[in-house]
Amino acid sequence: MSNVFNTAIKIQTDVITDAERLTYAIEEGSIVQTETGYWVVENGVWKLLSTAGSSGLGWVRWDDDQYTSSSKLTIAQDATVTLPNNGATIINYGLTPTDLYNTSTKRVYGLVENDTYMATIVFKMSAPNANQTFGELKLQGGNGTPYERLSATVTFPKGNDAPHDFHQVFQYYVDSDFVANGNYWTLTATGGSMDIWDCIMFIQNVQAR
Repeated sequence: MSNVFNTAIKIQTDVITDAERLTYAIEEGSIVQTETGYWVVENGVWKLLSTAGSSGLGWVRWDDDQYTSSSKLTIAQDATVTLPNNGATIINYGLTPTDLYNTSTKRVYGLVENDTYMATIVFKMSAPNANQTFGELKLQGGNGTPYERLSATVTFPKGNDAPHDFHQVFQYYVDSDFVANGNYWTLTATGGSMDIWDCIMFIQNVQAR
């Protein structure tokens, strides 16, 4: 009859913030507990092992106040810009905003590989020459992954300099590169210049590990 041995290692950790976690050195196998769950360093990046509250679901909304009706962002003809959002107002439920979007780099992230998200992009816009101007909104990472397929054409049917409301919903899953390096929304003006303001981004985690 063979012997059966029970082994156990118990480690008590303090709960830190996700902001503190990002200041820690990347050491393979390190595990920390934050308000969003347990994180481990795997292949040189933080990965979420399990989420606080068990579901890992929730949403975050970021409102920009840098570009408003009195101070619009002008995109020159054939120019491409990263969609602005300084997160002046943030509302969240169940998720930590800094894990999904960096207001400094304008990069969008996911928590865990294969999580599924829905993103809503909203802004106001106008064009001096509405007949020949259109925009192209795309999600890009510059890393060879096909997220630029998440795109929408922006048109101006109301006429020259008339304010338009843009609202588009995208659904996507995140791969390991998206989690580690992020992606960013770009907007290109074609055929003429265009103005945008009052940008809002809303991201909901609809399927989590």
